[in-house]
Amino acid sequence: MEAVHSVNDLVGAAADAYNAGRSKGSDIKLRLQQRLTAILAEKRGERLSEGDVRPELVRLAEELFAAEGRPPDNDEQEALVTKALNEVFGYGPIDGLLRDHEITDVFINGPRQLYFERRGRLETSEAAFDDEEHLLQVVRRMLTGSGRSIDDKSRMVDARLPDGSRLNIVLKPPALNGPLVSIRRFGTRPLTAQDLLVNESLAPEMLDFLAACVKARINLIVSGGTGAGKTTLLNALSVFIPDSERVVTIEDTAELQLQQRHVAKMEALPADPEGGGAVALRDLVKNALRMRPDRLIIGECRGPETADMLQAMNTGH
Repeated sequence: MEAVHSVNDLVGAAADAYNAGRSKGSDIKLRLQQRLTAILAEKRGERLSEGDVRPELVRLAEELFAAEGRPPDNDEQEALVTKALNEVFGYGPIDGLLRDHEITDVFINGPRQLYFERRGRLETSEAAFDDEEHLLQVVRRMLTGSGRSIDDKSRMVDARLPDGSRLNIVLKPPALNGPLVSIRRFGTRPLTAQDLLVNESLAPEMLDFLAACVKARINLIVSGGTGAGKTTLLNALSVFIPDSERVVTIEDTAELQLQQRHVAKMEALPADPEGGGAVALRDLVKNALRMRPDRLIIGECRGPETADMLQAMNTGH
């Protein structure tokens, strides 16, 4: 389903794209950005999708090609219109990668080096940002609505995109060659236990044993390297938790997609620009024990919250 956006949220992105385009790119692309900015200015207070403005931009591209005496080129015209729309409605050069459901990871090493993983293979993308400022504009757009920000005072941040994808950003000077962006994507439908059997990620005997552990309320720790499938396994095993039980989840960045009806989700928060407002995983673990959970699921333990998790396990959660 096509996303619908508040025009007020899009105006800033359109202005950024237009200002960047004045010094880069073709005159046709600049005119398309200029018209898109004007459309959004006229529609302030309304809600629009790409489909609402694409036809007008396509017509304008055809007129601009004709005015320059260029033969019609539907592919090039469509590409220019798509680029203009992606700069405002999407995530610029990487929007196409994020629309591909087979891509599980996207890596950006500065404005010119983009990689992605598809079907377990790491590939190089032909997409690129104009420069670091263009990349930073898209990064800030990604963080919109996440409650997170990145600037000189906060050069590393974890967040998630509206579709649940996990986002990690590192700015200079820790990132020596320009901003580093890592995007871990999750399918719209989480893999089930049956999927893991079909994919031979689990043997039937392994699944039977783990399912019995979950049903018997035995404490489980899922460990493994990055990309090993820890979250996938947790999601799949959650189906064996009865719907009659109250489940509380605690995560640094929300990723779990549990199948139960009664799930209370909590997520840690970083400090605000003034240094206040932080909510640590450890605080959430302690608080969760006051919420009468039947099951407590902690997405990841890497710090002092480990001691609190072990204490919770000893109390039968």
